[in-house]
Amino acid sequence: MRVATHSGGFHADDVFAIAVLRLVHGKGLEVVRTRDRDLQQACDLRVDVGGRDDPSTGDFDHHQRGGAGERANGIRYASFGLVWREHGESLTGSAEAAAGVDEFLVQGVDANDTGQTIVETLVGDVRPLSVSAVIAGFNPLWDEDLTSAEEDDRFAAAVAAAEDIVRRSIAGAQAWQRARSLVHAAIERAEDPRVVELERNMPWREPLVASAPEALFVIYPKSDGWALNAVPFDLGSFDNRLDLPEAWAGLTDEQLQAVTGVADALFAHPARFYASARSREGVIALARLALSAT
Repeated sequence: MRVATHSGGFHADDVFAIAVLRLVHGKGLEVVRTRDRDLQQACDLRVDVGGRDDPSTGDFDHHQRGGAGERANGIRYASFGLVWREHGESLTGSAEAAAGVDEFLVQGVDANDTGQTIVETLVGDVRPLSVSAVIAGFNPLWDEDLTSAEEDDRFAAAVAAAEDIVRRSIAGAQAWQRARSLVHAAIERAEDPRVVELERNMPWREPLVASAPEALFVIYPKSDGWALNAVPFDLGSFDNRLDLPEAWAGLTDEQLQAVTGVADALFAHPARFYASARSREGVIALARLALSAT
């Protein structure tokens, strides 16, 4: 199996597209970096070249007149997105996990390649380091003179890095799906819908915010005891449905134990969203106290 892409400078778009195809077709996938159209057409697949978007013929390009379409949110498809749209579900095992990777990783790369600004700078000229910039850093510096073979080696190194990122993104999306199922099960079995107990710490905010309108706190075991977290109003918000009591804020150990009467209380965050105790009984006692303080 051979895939063609352009020679010369490379971008995260084509690098990640090749990385996904490597995951699909295996390490035996041969990459042909060329701008010769005849050589491109002789390959089985074409990425970021060819002027066509047609998975049935192995074409994943977005440079044709009118582009290759856009998502419902307006972010246009680049070659990475086109390849991911074709193969993401089979690689992740579900449409939901594939959509999660698309949102987390693919859309940012596509937007960067198609010239769409999705990040606003709020502090001077400080900009976050994007994955697109990381991949761009594999290109030769402006004053480096490399042979074609050396440039191809840089490209191969970039693809290897991108493949690792895609693998971890897939694993993360699958883990998030598993966590969501466990959180929903915990919501169902909660004796008091205001306090949801988890088997361990996991991504809980989205399912609790979306599916448990009565939930105020979540508790779970951790390496040195048990944790009590307030549930936020919205994802990404620092405003909680119910803050922990103001009298607890910033207290630790004996001070917190004296105020709460919980013998193994350990810590209460000054921002009143988190507290901990050594035992499950202790953290449940803290939760009940916080509920009764309303």
